[in-house]
Amino acid sequence: MTKYSIAVDIGASSGRLILGYLKNGLLKLEEINRFDNKIVKKGESYCWEADNLFQEIKKGLKKCKELGIRPDSIGIDTWAVDFVLLDENDQPLTEAVSYRDPRTDGMMEEVFQLFSIERLYLETGIQFQKFNTIYQLFSMKRNTPEILDKAKSFLMIPDYFNYLLTGKKANEYTNATSTQLVNAFTKKWDHQLLDVLGINKEMFQEIKTPKTILGTLTEELVSELGFDLQVILPATHDTGSAVIAVPEENETIYISSGTWSLIGVENYFPICVTKALDYNFTNEGGIDYQYRFLKNIMGLWMIQEVKRNFHDEYSFAELVDLASEAKEYRAIVNVNDDRFLKPDHMIDEIQNYCVETEQPIPSTPGEIAKCVFESLAESYQEAVMQIEEIFERRFEKINVIGGGCQNEMLNQLVADVTKKEVNAGPVEATAIGNIVAQLMALDEIQDIKEARTIVKNSFEVKKYLPAAPITN
Repeated sequence: MTKYSIAVDIGASSGRLILGYLKNGLLKLEEINRFDNKIVKKGESYCWEADNLFQEIKKGLKKCKELGIRPDSIGIDTWAVDFVLLDENDQPLTEAVSYRDPRTDGMMEEVFQLFSIERLYLETGIQFQKFNTIYQLFSMKRNTPEILDKAKSFLMIPDYFNYLLTGKKANEYTNATSTQLVNAFTKKWDHQLLDVLGINKEMFQEIKTPKTILGTLTEELVSELGFDLQVILPATHDTGSAVIAVPEENETIYISSGTWSLIGVENYFPICVTKALDYNFTNEGGIDYQYRFLKNIMGLWMIQEVKRNFHDEYSFAELVDLASEAKEYRAIVNVNDDRFLKPDHMIDEIQNYCVETEQPIPSTPGEIAKCVFESLAESYQEAVMQIEEIFERRFEKINVIGGGCQNEMLNQLVADVTKKEVNAGPVEATAIGNIVAQLMALDEIQDIKEARTIVKNSFEVKKYLPAAPITN
């Protein structure tokens, strides 16, 4: 009998429920529900509308019933670092504050006064970004201690949705590692670090790994939906799920391309050496306790904001076409500059950066888009060089996965600047990785090796070669 799994994949701008199942050895996908997601200002904070998102999850499950489909399992993945705190009555203490909220400004530097950069990296192996969970919690410790003192349960965003589905609390491993509060070697919450920061370690849940069957739906939900199903933990960190869907794991660097660009390799142990610290690479958890050694790069957030600044007059495809036509223009910005994290106006920031660095100022939509795409490609090349330096080897290929792999201009730019073969696809990498983790838990797929073979055979992957010959 065919097993049906639902991937709930929620990103910074949208979410969807994707139905997945195996047919004749191939993975088939069907979109069940798609919905918008955005950051909204609530009081003084920038927040996610978590309650609305959960209603969309239920809406998608109800659509399954309308379509005559009874899914066997569901798994949820979202972005990393953000969380919900519950009180003693399991009620949220605050809104789900976004990592783009400025409450973490200056917090990283304050943490370094208590726990040195070198020690923090040696123990957690996580990239230093001012919005990491550790700095969000420390901000609460500094500015709203009365709220933090009431917290009895810490749940990351997908953990919270899983709790609403099942009534059971757990922190999933791949997302937990992004907090910068998990020891990279023990794979447990770092209690010594939490004690130094004065954060209550009792509110953290047991860390569960991908493929864990968390439980079934609450009685209330079964009554509302008209059916039950198993809630299975995928890699709840969306990049963790996406990397599972990389069709080829040998000799390849991956780029998970979306709102953020995550570029790296899989490894079987954390690399917490000084050079990795200097280059600000991270060692996030992956499937089967593998490590995702990668760097976080600003990504297509910049072009999303450019599109918004133009009042959505141009589609993403039209911006790519216009960029292709702006052949004579060239300027490079540092896409990882904090000024691009949440600017009031992205186009103004790009133009101001070019003024300050004495580069030609982009004035047309095509020039602005070309600046973004070429800047991203240059940042990828820098990361590739750093990876090869740390591993002391050359990687022959780059796999671009996720929605950004549809940008043919960017794919070709990456091939040209890195002088490597670029394989683009699958587009739905995150949902695919989510589903195959569930199917492994249901014994429909044996292991990650079989999963990747199925992915490779099931979805289109497009090849891009550099304009100049590849040289070894």
